[in-house]
Amino acid sequence: MRLARQTSLGVIAIVALSVSVWAQGQGIDYAKIEILTEKIAPSLYLLSGSAGADPAHQDAAGGRIGVLAGPDGIFMVDAQYAQITDKIVAAIRKISPEPIRFLVNTHVHGDHTAGNANFVKMGALLFAREELREEMLRPPAAGSPAPARDPARLPVVTYGMGDPLKLRLNGEVVDLIPVRAAHTGGDTMIRFENADVIMIGDFYRNYGYPFIDTNNGGTLKGALEALDETMKLAGPNTRLVPGHGTIINRTDIVPYRDMILGVQAKVQQMISQGKSEQEVLAAKVTAPYDAKVPGGLLPAGAGTSADRFVSMVYSQLMGVK
Repeated sequence: MRLARQTSLGVIAIVALSVSVWAQGQGIDYAKIEILTEKIAPSLYLLSGSAGADPAHQDAAGGRIGVLAGPDGIFMVDAQYAQITDKIVAAIRKISPEPIRFLVNTHVHGDHTAGNANFVKMGALLFAREELREEMLRPPAAGSPAPARDPARLPVVTYGMGDPLKLRLNGEVVDLIPVRAAHTGGDTMIRFENADVIMIGDFYRNYGYPFIDTNNGGTLKGALEALDETMKLAGPNTRLVPGHGTIINRTDIVPYRDMILGVQAKVQQMISQGKSEQEVLAAKVTAPYDAKVPGGLLPAGAGTSADRFVSMVYSQLMGVK
């Protein structure tokens, strides 16, 4: 058992390093990134980075940004990489000349938060979970790139579980809804009530298997609870906007959640039989789902996206932190 726990910790550490490099944006040619704008409601826009990457690298241009525009000023969801702030601002200026007044982070990863300080210095008031602020203040893991230390990157207004916030501007009601430790320990959903749109961050992804960042407080149980909460909040016509990938609706959550539960049950069964993590990985427990998960068998840190997911499930069920 001790060997299995040590193996799990080793795999998680390698995966964490790979994800940290990706989240900090290392190796990206920022000059090639173009910002694409999509209008999804009268005052609500989505900005996405495109680097002309093939589907295997579709996350390389960073996380999706939300922009609520109008006479009350700009409300933004996430800030992308700091290196492309000028491109993001240029895209926003094509939407509205109003000042950028508010910014909220869905979670801590650098492809969503690295540009925080730039927008704060333009006058934006930064909102996020208290847990996210604490994650930003933690020293980086050994071997990880050091995060930017500019204090302007830190949230000014924070909130916790059971403490949602509501903002009213530009004819919209915006709800900042904290969810339990899911993709990270400080996840937030942002609901635009009148537009019937919810931005859900990265606890759902439709490319590759789920990534739950346990090093930053994410949990398997919390991810499942977040999916359940999303289904409760969403109506039949609600558009759900992940941080990466295509827009979905609540019916798309069902097979995704069922896949997680199916893999969890199979891994739990093998643990009950005394199987090690390497034996569980060798069993290819995701095989029933691989054909339905785009990119699931492509490289993702230590092994494939499927391996990363199964290692995480194993470590969570074994109680490995």
